[in-house]
Amino acid sequence: MGYKVPFVDPRTHYRNYKGEIDAAIFDCLSKGDLIYRQQLHNFEEMLAAFVGVKYAVGLGSGYHALLFALMGASIGPGDEVITVAHTFVATVSAIVHCGAKPVLVDVASDFNIDPDLIEKAVTERTRALMVVHLNGRICDMARVTEIASKHNLVVIEDAAQSLGATFDGRGAGSFGAAGCFSFYPFKLLGGFGDGGALTTNDAGIARMASLLRFNGEDRDTGEYHHHGQTALLDNVQAAVLSAKFPHLPAWIEHRHRIAEHYGRGLEGVGDLRLPCFRQERQKDISQNYVVRTTRRDALRAHLHNEGIETLVHWPKPMWEHRGLGLTNPGLPETEAICREVISLPMSAETTFEQVDYTTQQIREFFSRRGPDRR
Repeated sequence: MGYKVPFVDPRTHYRNYKGEIDAAIFDCLSKGDLIYRQQLHNFEEMLAAFVGVKYAVGLGSGYHALLFALMGASIGPGDEVITVAHTFVATVSAIVHCGAKPVLVDVASDFNIDPDLIEKAVTERTRALMVVHLNGRICDMARVTEIASKHNLVVIEDAAQSLGATFDGRGAGSFGAAGCFSFYPFKLLGGFGDGGALTTNDAGIARMASLLRFNGEDRDTGEYHHHGQTALLDNVQAAVLSAKFPHLPAWIEHRHRIAEHYGRGLEGVGDLRLPCFRQERQKDISQNYVVRTTRRDALRAHLHNEGIETLVHWPKPMWEHRGLGLTNPGLPETEAICREVISLPMSAETTFEQVDYTTQQIREFFSRRGPDRR
């Protein structure tokens, strides 16, 4: 169906930046710059400077960034990696595919890892801590880095949803041994297909990722150093991302205003729990606007009928997907979140009028049902 309020609006996004995007693509195609050309190198330099690190390595997806970060940190069979279950499956899959064991812990009310639970999960085999900065909000990296230092753990940041977010003024992807980003089309900075990048201050990890992304080959010498993968960020995608990059601060500011508008319109409505986690140390980018309600499924059906597109991340705990072979770790907050969360429309193209219509429909939903009915 055609939505009155789409979750994101890629057609409008393209129209708004058509001139810059088309020029970037034309530059690549007219020069024959398709694989591993200057546009990729320029984007990597731009990304590294923005995040605040020495190196950025453009990759085929956010998953490849996670996997190569683990491999670059020498995480493998026999090792345990602590992470969360309330995340996209790629986070855990990368741990499994490098031969290590994922150890799942619960999240706090802001959807990020609960620092109070980390040390309880540490064993003699724990080698790494993979934190997920979900929905555009960085984890409490002061606590995370303190615990990691105490137990000699490698920290890897799954920052796929948090490019531009900061903690104590430092950017997501600059705290750990490596930061991992996704440029999936619906991210804050998205390409026209899949894409990702690894950021790091570690020359060895950057070198490893650079080799692994092109079948283990050093592109300058032609020497193969590893059995790698085909995971290079396409040159045209890098050019498009570079063209979009200067707009990032404005898009973040727009998302802040949209999030605040949602907050004003939804304050005190039903049993809604809003994402008001503001702290001076953390500056979110509002990648997603996620609310919680015990009436999630009914609310989502109502919004769908009124032409409002929403998403649910994720409708059931990861370990309930039997094909993944995970053991139920007993995480009550993760289970509750899966039952209650719903993401409302949020993008650089979301308008205040669309937010007004969405909040109106949400208020109407709760007013019709009364305070205690489900």
